[in-house]
Amino acid sequence: MSSVLKVDDSQFEAEVIKHDGLAVVDFGAEWCGPCKKLHPIMAELADEMPDQVKIVEVDVGVSPEIAQKYAVVSVPQILFFKNGEMEERVVGVLPKVKIIAKIETLK
Repeated sequence: MSSVLKVDDSQFEAEVIKHDGLAVVDFGAEWCGPCKKLHPIMAELADEMPDQVKIVEVDVGVSPEIAQKYAVVSVPQILFFKNGEMEERVVGVLPKVKIIAKIETLK
């Protein structure tokens, strides 16, 4: 079972902005083919690094407000938040090792 936390517009602030530490947010959509390649990678990271990072998934079709707030116009897109502040943005599917490298530099 994956420990990826699925959040919507109403939960985003409590789960990401008010989170102490690193939160990695995977913005995707049900209809997005590349997103389906990224989701298993994010699930692995959530299971392998639970003490280092909080992995969050946002479906832009369900939560358009938060996607608009952070200018997510294409998916998949990963936003890295540290102590509630957005630190970095990556568009597209990244290999697992590159996501881990970004996590390591931000934590």
